[in-house]
Parts: sequence; C-alpha cells; structure tokens
Amino acid sequence: MARVFVSSVINAEAGAVWERVRDFNGLPKWHPRIRDSRIEDALPGDKVGCIRNFNLQNGDNIREQLVGLSDYDLFYSYTMLEGPMPLWDYMATLRLTPVTDGDRCFAEWSAEFDCDPGNATDLQNGIATNVFQGGFDALKRHFGG
Repeated sequence: MARVFVSSVINAEAGAVWERVRDFNGLPKWHPRIRDSRIEDALPGDKVGCIRNFNLQNGDNIREQLVGLSDYDLFYSYTMLEGPMPLWDYMATLRLTPVTDGDRCFAEWSAEFDCDPGNATDLQNGIATNVFQGGFDALKRHFGG
C-alpha cells in the first residue's frame, strides 16, 4: 500500500475555501491541471455515489466516484475508477480544518493506493506534486496567499 499526504495553509476562512472546492464536479474551476469535467447520469455534484468524468490538460481521462462528503467536517473522499496511472484501489480525501488564529485554513489531501513496488515512488511524487500541491498552490493564488 502506497500513501501520499500533502498539507498547506491557505489564507482564507475554511468555509470560503470549502465553498470553492466542495463541488465534486468543480475541479476545472480551481485546479489548473483539469480541462473539463462532467458528472455522469446527470446526478448532482454532491451526491455520494456520483461519478465525475474529467480530462486533464494533457488529454488523459479519469473517472472518480464520490464516496463521502461532509459539510460539517469539511471533507470529501473519492475513489478512482479509471485513469492513466498504473495503480488500483485508489482512495483519496480532501479535508479542510479552520485555523482560528488569523482565520486561515489548514488543507490536507491524502491518498492510499496499490501499485507495482517499482512504480510507487514515481506515483507518490507525481500525485503529491502535480495533483495535491498543484491544487493547493492554485487555491492559495486565488485567495491571495
């Protein structure tokens, strides 16, 4: 089992950041690596069980299913159903926690997955840098940090 964990502090209230990232179909609005996204079967983007089908800027296609979402705890979890990376049993969580000192937000994005041992380090580094940190950097730019 491979694991990835990335965290960051965003200079905005957690509620404002949650409003930006909450929509499971909203990746193209805030993540620079995502070209377009749609929810299959016309389900709402916050319905547990919905599937987002999206394309990266490089044209790769990924399908992920929302498996948990909490407006109270400010998190959502999802699993990858199909994608270009040589991995399986991928489960990820994006979670926000208020930092009351200065009305900031602690953001953490984590994933666990299985893969061939020879691919683990490259996959972990790619997900950490390109997906998770890339998303956090875009959020920090959006919120002026």
